[in-house]
Amino acid sequence: MGFFPSKDTVKARCTSLSAWELQKEPSAVAPDTVWSNKDMDPVGPEDQTWSIYTWMAYWATEVISLGSWQTGGSMLSAGLSWREAIPAVVVGAFCTSIPMVLNGAIGADLHVPFSVIVRSSFGYYLGYFCVVSRCVLAMFWLGSVTTNGSMAITVMIQAIWPSYAKIPNHIATNMGVTTEGMISFLLFWLIQLPLFLIPPQKLRPLFIAKLIITPTAALATMGWCVHKAGGAGPVFAEQATLQGSAKAWQFLASMSSVSGGLATLACNIPDFSRYAKTSKGQYIQLPFIPTVYTLGMLVGIIGSSATAVIYGKLIWNPLNIYIYWIESGSSGGRAAAFFCGFAWAISQACTNITANSISAANDLTVLFPRYLNIRRGCLVAAVIGAWVFVPWRIVASATNFLTFMGGYAIFLAPIAGIMASDYWIVKKKHIDVPALYDPQGRYRYKGGVNWRALLALLLAIGPTMPGLIYAVGSTDGANVHITDGAKHLYKFDWLFGFLVSIVVYTSTSIFFPADKSLISATVRTREESEELKGASVLDGQATSSQAGSAADVALQGEKSSCLDVKAI
Repeated sequence: MGFFPSKDTVKARCTSLSAWELQKEPSAVAPDTVWSNKDMDPVGPEDQTWSIYTWMAYWATEVISLGSWQTGGSMLSAGLSWREAIPAVVVGAFCTSIPMVLNGAIGADLHVPFSVIVRSSFGYYLGYFCVVSRCVLAMFWLGSVTTNGSMAITVMIQAIWPSYAKIPNHIATNMGVTTEGMISFLLFWLIQLPLFLIPPQKLRPLFIAKLIITPTAALATMGWCVHKAGGAGPVFAEQATLQGSAKAWQFLASMSSVSGGLATLACNIPDFSRYAKTSKGQYIQLPFIPTVYTLGMLVGIIGSSATAVIYGKLIWNPLNIYIYWIESGSSGGRAAAFFCGFAWAISQACTNITANSISAANDLTVLFPRYLNIRRGCLVAAVIGAWVFVPWRIVASATNFLTFMGGYAIFLAPIAGIMASDYWIVKKKHIDVPALYDPQGRYRYKGGVNWRALLALLLAIGPTMPGLIYAVGSTDGANVHITDGAKHLYKFDWLFGFLVSIVVYTSTSIFFPADKSLISATVRTREESEELKGASVLDGQATSSQAGSAADVALQGEKSSCLDVKAI
């Protein structure tokens, strides 16, 4: 038997794989030689349904989650008081709302997803680095959020049947999960799976449901905690445990944790803004994001402060508060725990849809357009994120990996900065949309890589890498030594990476312009793109037709030397 499979075996495998192929759809923008599908193409007018009120509902529901409560509470456990924690939230959320609006405008104008837009700045093939990076992170957090959601399911079941907590464990202790936890995980995964199949343009009713249920539970929990603590006086009397420079650096670290928590959305916001009715509605994000994030995390900050008075220790996960209610044995406490657990379960499912599932699905659609669309991509992400990544084990035993993924903002911040500066400053909002789908088009640059974006990415990431290594190593117990400056720089890695990438990318693009990628007006159809092929635009003005013809000949020569791309 040879090392390579026989022809019959290969043929059988190809036939089996071809059965999963999507029907090749004609694309209004992609070349005929490139495999595309409807979910990759620009969104049509019939699906552009998001209004300004949809944006407000989206962010109001996005911020009301376990993550927001826990982030606010963790600032207190790190040594800050509410007096420092609230400004840290405001500044951190405002810093992230700027790239959210800048990049959201791209999707609202062009109606294409993040995974296609990045080709304009990074190049056709370097853009895949951005796509894979965000896809892996989105699937990881999908599993992590599912794990948190399963804890809410545990609270609900224990509230009805307290004996659920006494189920014998038949899973090895080194797996990081018990039999009870695995049952809850499976139940939550099955409950949220059908929700992943809802098209993004039809998510508004789900946002509204969460907007009613979850704030009610959060405010009720906070109100109970404050009442039990004896009123707001003792709660707001709590003081910071850090002083001097230690407090200042922790403030920056807390501010960065807020920005880092939004790092994925600052990149993939075009995945949602592409469904906007107009490009103006998404500008509400600039004032609205800091406002709702401050209000949302304020609930967690006040609630966690109150638990320090009630229990003598900070409890920054509200689900643990509900366990105390169940253990009290009162029917009222168990009923309240059930309804609050239900509210947080809905919250986690919605967070997975808006921040993780759709993001990963868009990326998978671009990576494997022959086999995956958004619906299939959501299912693949649900399986990989929840089961292949074994998130329960990661959460339980590999804190260093969680620290690394939390620090993944050092990669996403420069991606967001490069996208924004490319669209607003370098290209002046003029994009050749069909060329984004053409591997031999004007956004190919040199070998599919825009060296300006690559340089900006490296210079933005490099200085913060020692801090990331130190954070991971310290969490894992390793003896890592770096300078205090490197430690402090890592504490505001998101802001550093975003600003540095903008400066470097803009500067190199001005002094070393990629003339072929610059056009004088946005192109939306394939016919218009064909007419502009080979034209070079400098300073917003077209060159002579003779120069355009020469460039067109050069481009055709380059095409003839390349293999025809059949599927991307």
